[in-house]
Amino acid sequence: MINSNRYIATPSKTKDILKKYQFSFKKSLGQNFLIDVNILSNIIEQADINATTGVIEIGPGIGALTEQLAIHAEKVVAYEVDQRLLPILEDTLRAYENVTVIHEDILQANVGDVIKEHFRPEQKVQIVANLPYYITTPILMKLLEDRLPISALTIMIQKEVAERMSAKPNSKAYGSLSVAVQYYTSAERVIHVPKSVFMPQPNVDSSVLKLAMREKPPVDVSDESFFFSVVRACFVHRRKTIRNNLNSYFQSKLTKEQISEALGYACIQADRRGESLDMQEFAQLANTLYTYI
Repeated sequence: MINSNRYIATPSKTKDILKKYQFSFKKSLGQNFLIDVNILSNIIEQADINATTGVIEIGPGIGALTEQLAIHAEKVVAYEVDQRLLPILEDTLRAYENVTVIHEDILQANVGDVIKEHFRPEQKVQIVANLPYYITTPILMKLLEDRLPISALTIMIQKEVAERMSAKPNSKAYGSLSVAVQYYTSAERVIHVPKSVFMPQPNVDSSVLKLAMREKPPVDVSDESFFFSVVRACFVHRRKTIRNNLNSYFQSKLTKEQISEALGYACIQADRRGESLDMQEFAQLANTLYTYI
């Protein structure tokens, strides 16, 4: 167990910083600051951060996680959207010359260019972040779809969302988000984080999810965009059969006869539900349907 009051991530130090700068939390930005150094230490360990690692952080807040990353990694680049936090970060992180803070919305950022600018071509780069609950999925999908030169993402997110992202077929949590995340990564929940280690305390617990980037997707698809459309279609109404969902979703593009025929060619029973299909079956279905488009 770490027992040090010199770190940012303690209740007393966090309160002191907030008081010094008269900082007030913005609910609209989903600001919840970590106040437990042991949790942060566990994140560093699970992410396998070492002295040669490059790290991109999203939403450093007052620098609790950033500080621990700076101690263990070679270089940290942190994106912070809240301008009020910039002078605080300049103060709390002044001892760490290997940290660069960028004032930009991660959803608008060209992270690929920043990686080229700040890290060596051969350097192992990871994303480590405590993501705001309200915008977790858009941020993560942007990072995955941008196909950045990173090895993994270790992210703290709402427990329920982590369960959905790592869920397997035939489970209640399994859905289109599970398929999308696991198309790009191998997903594993590695740490349970109680709500009591945040300030202010959120209403729900969190989980740390480790997403190891795949060298290539686990399935071959004719068209990625169409593949994800088929997956989404199959989960629009979870209680409806695949055939009914597809008929409704693609009614302006495909006939009912084409959809039934495609299900037959893909060897998928029409009365199954989306949650019963694994990724390979979704790929077979999407590739077959794509021939009719």
